[in-house]
Amino acid sequence: MTAPLHEPTTEADPIATGGPVVDSGTKKVEGRSLKQIAWNRLKQDKVALSGGIVVLVLIVVAVFAPLIVGLLGHPPNDFHQEMLDPLTNLPKDGLGGMSGDFLFGVEPNKGRDVFSRIVYGARISMMVAFLAALVAVALGTFFGIVAGYFGGWVDALISRVMDVLLSFPQLLFIISLVSVLPDDLLGLTGTGVRVAVLVAVIGFFGWPYVGRIVRGQTLSLREREYVEAARSLGGGRVHILFRELLPNLVAPITVYATLMIPTNILTEAALSFLGAGVRPPTASWGGMLRDALETYEHDPMFMVFPGVTIFITVLAFNLFGDGLRDALDPKGTR
Repeated sequence: MTAPLHEPTTEADPIATGGPVVDSGTKKVEGRSLKQIAWNRLKQDKVALSGGIVVLVLIVVAVFAPLIVGLLGHPPNDFHQEMLDPLTNLPKDGLGGMSGDFLFGVEPNKGRDVFSRIVYGARISMMVAFLAALVAVALGTFFGIVAGYFGGWVDALISRVMDVLLSFPQLLFIISLVSVLPDDLLGLTGTGVRVAVLVAVIGFFGWPYVGRIVRGQTLSLREREYVEAARSLGGGRVHILFRELLPNLVAPITVYATLMIPTNILTEAALSFLGAGVRPPTASWGGMLRDALETYEHDPMFMVFPGVTIFITVLAFNLFGDGLRDALDPKGTR
């Protein structure tokens, strides 16, 4: 009796039984969506993530300003004359009167809490910047996609309008407009009128920048195969514009909106510095810098805090916007 050539096994042979062959050493390959690829790229960019964290912190500060001031500061418009030297009207203590009760010191001449005014100033800056960016993105996306898709005289007309707006002196126009504004307008009063005007004017003069980006992208996308397929299947112009083209424009629009927000913050600060922003006593970073011009030689800390806050805010938005652009770039390798 001869021995068998192979030892009997307890497990069934997948080849003999016709079953699938599974290689336990092979990793399962899973497809990744564009969102997952972009998120993985963004996570690798530590600088952009740091900027994004600072942006989130600033948004939280702006939203919960009353709660933060109630815990760590004093009402932004309350005077604290006891913190000032009666002879010079400057803070009694060094470093602008910084202490446990007044984290950033007090304002010269008036004695208002600088920390509270910085926190409440974030509300004005963020509100104007985000709402103006929203107006600019809405108008720029609509006119840009229409100009790029239809072409011809429609494209020429919209492009000439964009050229005119881009050459218009925005700051001078806002200053002239604010000087003749009434105190009450469309149910708004005081600060509400100024904020509404700033949002409308900054957003209106900002949409041509978005419009140019969207127009250029639309010119390259309108000849793609999926657009031709939608057109051959009977898709109308509205369907092609907003169901086929617009979803593919979300990435560049998002990136440009992120980079537009810090520009709006600087514009609002500049207008408040020139006296064309929100009215006193409403706190704003640009207004604080204007007030600091009178006393910066004797109390430089009052100028340092709003200046550093504007610098950090704009830098954080720019770093996050640059990282987001790299993450959403389909040609990127990270």
